[in-house]
Amino acid sequence: MTYFTSAAAHPRPAHRNFAIMRYIDLYRQRRALAALDTARLTDIGLSRQDAEVEAGRAFWDAPVHWK
Repeated sequence: MTYFTSAAAHPRPAHRNFAIMRYIDLYRQRRALAALDTARLTDIGLSRQDAEVEAGRAFWDAPVHWK
């Protein structure tokens, strides 16, 4: 007996691609935060030190609510 399979029968989990995109987005957000000047950081309620600490975190160090 021969069995045939189809890609449609075994779709890849979409959550993997979504997770990768979240990490890429987090990396970009942290780089953008690091690029803000002091006036812009003050507008959003952060100090330069706060921004540098956040920007220095690794991309896989995601917020707890993502896990």
